[in-house]
Amino acid sequence: MFANFLIGLREGLEAALVVGILVAYLVRTDRRSLLRWVWLGVGVAVAVSAAFGALLTYGPKGLSFEAQELIGGGLSIVAVGFITWMVFWMARTARTLRADLHGRADAAAAAGPVAVAVLALLAVGREGLETALFLWAGVRATGDTTNPLVGALLGLATAVVLGVLITRGAVRLDLAKFFTWTAVLLIIVAAGVLAYGVHDLQEADVLPGLNRLAFDVSQQIPPSSWYGTLLKGTINFSPATTWLELCVWFAYLAVVLPLFLRRVRSPRPAAAPHHTQEIPA
Repeated sequence: MFANFLIGLREGLEAALVVGILVAYLVRTDRRSLLRWVWLGVGVAVAVSAAFGALLTYGPKGLSFEAQELIGGGLSIVAVGFITWMVFWMARTARTLRADLHGRADAAAAAGPVAVAVLALLAVGREGLETALFLWAGVRATGDTTNPLVGALLGLATAVVLGVLITRGAVRLDLAKFFTWTAVLLIIVAAGVLAYGVHDLQEADVLPGLNRLAFDVSQQIPPSSWYGTLLKGTINFSPATTWLELCVWFAYLAVVLPLFLRRVRSPRPAAAPHHTQEIPA
């Protein structure tokens, strides 16, 4: 549940900040007539994301077990790829996000109201599709219960409230630290999802080593116990882990985590005065 709350919070806050920046800029530049087109784009993006999530959930029903595992494993790996790209993209563009959106809003407003709706659709839709895919992969990894969905909805609701408060100046949040720490946690979660995707592909007989276990602590950490459920819901820990899953989990963390920390710690070029503090804090 915590992992899905984290996904909903981070992705939802990114989308909320994007919408908040667009709305505030259009109001400040006396283009209030375009606001309804922004909300139209947001509405379409939410609907498309929900439909995508439903397709992922119900689309594979009726297929053979091997086919379902193949689809599940493949999409889990795709989800990890998207989330990895997202955390690096945010680390690279966070400081210039507002200026970039202002420039795109000016160009869209000059092109017409439909272009404004498309801008909002693409900005929010990307976050929505990533969220739907990663949440679906997370639900598969942690079990078919309502807890992951509840956690995600709570995260999204919290993100919307925070986004509104931040853009209105009611709350000051160090977004650089927030996105850095949540990115580290998401990388750990992604490693577990990747390992689970590998396990799915092993069950689909695409990858070898299904019966070659690195460890089996099911007796010490029963999957149905509260601590087993906690570990499964936070870091996708599996009491019975194959050697291939374990190697993939370690390899992902050993490569991605140091690269990300090196990027966020590297000195950045000084921004121009009008680019300073590009995300409201």
